[in-house]
Amino acid sequence: MNNEQLDISKYRFECANDDLEAGQIALEHNKLKNSINRSYYAIFHAIRAVNSLEGFDSKKHSGVIAYFNQHFIKTGKFDVSCSK
Repeated sequence: MNNEQLDISKYRFECANDDLEAGQIALEHNKLKNSINRSYYAIFHAIRAVNSLEGFDSKKHSGVIAYFNQHFIKTGKFDVSCSK
C-alpha cells in the first residue's frame, strides 16, 4: 500500500461517513427512501475504501462487491456477516 492508496481510502471513508450521517438525518425526518439510498452508498463507499488499500477500483457496483467478497470475505479478513 502506498500513500496515494491510503489517501484515496481515507477520502472514501469520509464519503461513507457523510452518507451515513445523511442517511441518519433522512431517517429522523421519516424520509425512508432517502435514508436507504444514503445508507447503501455509505456501505458502497466503505467497501471501495477497503478495496483501494489493495489498489483496486471499479466503476461498477458489481465489480466493487465481487472484489471485496473474493479478497476480504473469502480470505477471512472480514467476517461473512459483512457480506450480502
